[in-house]
Amino acid sequence: MSTTIRRPLTLIFLILAIASAAMSMLQSLLNPALPLIQQELHTTQTATTWILTAWALSAAASTPLVGRMGDLFGKKRTILFALGAIVAGSILATFAPSIGLLLAGRVLQGLGGAVFPLAFGLIRENFPAARVAGAVGIMSSVIAVGGGLGSVLAGPIVDALGWRALFWLPAAVVAVVAIGAAFVLPESASRPGGRLRPLGAVLLAGWLVALLLPLSNGSRWGWASPLTIGLFVLAALLMLVWIRVEATSPTPIVDMKMMRLPAVWTTNLVAFLFGAGMFAMITFVPQYVQTSPAQGYGFGASVTLAGLVILPMTVGMAVGGAFSAPLTRLLGYRIQLMTASAMGAIGSALIVIEHFALWQIALACGIYGLGLGIAYAALTNVIVNAVPAHQTGVATGMNTNIRTVGGAVGTAVFGAIVTSTAGVAGLPTAAGYTGAFVFITITGIAATAAAALIPGRRPAREASDPKTTVETAAPTHAEALEAEASVVIATAGAALPADEIPADIEPDLDAAPALRDGISAR
Repeated sequence: MSTTIRRPLTLIFLILAIASAAMSMLQSLLNPALPLIQQELHTTQTATTWILTAWALSAAASTPLVGRMGDLFGKKRTILFALGAIVAGSILATFAPSIGLLLAGRVLQGLGGAVFPLAFGLIRENFPAARVAGAVGIMSSVIAVGGGLGSVLAGPIVDALGWRALFWLPAAVVAVVAIGAAFVLPESASRPGGRLRPLGAVLLAGWLVALLLPLSNGSRWGWASPLTIGLFVLAALLMLVWIRVEATSPTPIVDMKMMRLPAVWTTNLVAFLFGAGMFAMITFVPQYVQTSPAQGYGFGASVTLAGLVILPMTVGMAVGGAFSAPLTRLLGYRIQLMTASAMGAIGSALIVIEHFALWQIALACGIYGLGLGIAYAALTNVIVNAVPAHQTGVATGMNTNIRTVGGAVGTAVFGAIVTSTAGVAGLPTAAGYTGAFVFITITGIAATAAAALIPGRRPAREASDPKTTVETAAPTHAEALEAEASVVIATAGAALPADEIPADIEPDLDAAPALRDGISAR
């Protein structure tokens, strides 16, 4: 490939990578700063936790919707909308004088969650088939690394610039990226048409919000409280109605037939289990090491030191993502994901067994992160290769959503296990943390079993034309019908004497040379 072609692809990838990393960091960047924000805005702990919940709800509800908009109306203009929402939300949060406006800013930031599926869609549309898997793998690792890097960078940023820098720094970076995207990113060459049906969109957002709200707040509301149970029931009802509406819609937001594909539902199951483990690790490992040793466990680490303890997880994600594409060619998706899931189980099991020194926890986090990097890249590639090009955005968006729901479930279960051992002072015991890390180990084992169900095909090899995609490398349905018709016509010709074969079916005998030979012999 010539340099004139490589340079635009490199710029496209760079723009998408920076945008995705910035959005991913917003998931975890604020976690260490919540106590400081609570103090300066003179609000309650419950209100402060909504800083995380509001972002998660907004991202979960909007990601598949905006991803579908990209599939329908063009990915470039849609990604510019998503980046603009991040900038607007970050600016609003930077100058927010109260928790209410800060939460409004976080909701706007959450609309940028669609950056992920839109980035994968643009890669699939613009990169040669031979480079799609590698590019998707690296992009997936960038997203995973961004999620871990947020917790690492938060402490130094707050110490040097204050907590509001956690908003204006992303605003500045994303604004520059948006300007570059306007000039560099190409618009989608083809769009399937159709329109967004409001009922499907409302139902999707409704059941996601009804599900994530109690998962995020059940520990404070009480898991047996009427509000928690009522929201879970509402989520189930809305999801059933949504599935019914989407299954009967001529232009659904999420194609239910697509969601039932073996490669799609099995991959989504693995993503759910990985999300459960990853978010719990990122959330609770820093809390564990920051606990005072006077409690019988913990190391009394500062926010910055706690971030450095999980830095090996971030490095492992980057390394795993970089090696994902070669591993795919060597092992195929199924074995690769089983290996990655097993590494996650081993990493969390090491914390259960050896957690008496910071280096032991850091080593375990590194192994866990290496498995995450390999898995996240492969998960996205399986989805991208399993669905038609025009469904890439919504399919990867739903996979991201399912991973987010898994994270909410995993964090809720981990927190429930830890707090169940809290004493009179309200502090959990070492046994509570040990039991919770056993839970993460179990999710890794379950992910390994789920990965074994994924179809074991390797990605399609590159055709002779380097720009041939997976779809064009295989015969289309129309071509298959044409070939079948040719054989039928040729068979009919075989029943005729050689001198009575109609001239108009002579060319079709080329589709069945053995029949032509038989006719000639007659």
